[in-house]
Amino acid sequence: MERKIIRTDQAPEPIGPYSQAIEAQGFIFTSGQIAIDPQSSTLIQGSVTDQAHLVFKNLQAVLQEAGSSLDSVVKTTIFLKDMNDFAAVNEVYASYFGKGLPARSTVEVSRLPKDVLVEVDCIAVKG
Repeated sequence: MERKIIRTDQAPEPIGPYSQAIEAQGFIFTSGQIAIDPQSSTLIQGSVTDQAHLVFKNLQAVLQEAGSSLDSVVKTTIFLKDMNDFAAVNEVYASYFGKGLPARSTVEVSRLPKDVLVEVDCIAVKG
């Protein structure tokens, strides 16, 4: 199976030994994105809403580099530090996906990288 590493300056550099995304067999598999500003490489400290907006912008950048978009996402996983933020993240999520909603899982976790409030990864089709 052929696979291609996806990398863009428009999303944060990985903070560990992994790729921003991998393209394989017509699918794009993104790594989890957190609220790191790709220009300054700094974590934003805002609300879960502020962080979620940056997470989705980072995902958009990775998908665009791969020749895909949020419109082509078929599955997402949302990791929340606090499930009480579910409604706020849902609002942000809906603003990026509109009516073409992908399948989704949402889980509360005890801790996320850099102590962020939200992390999201996705699977998209190419094109």
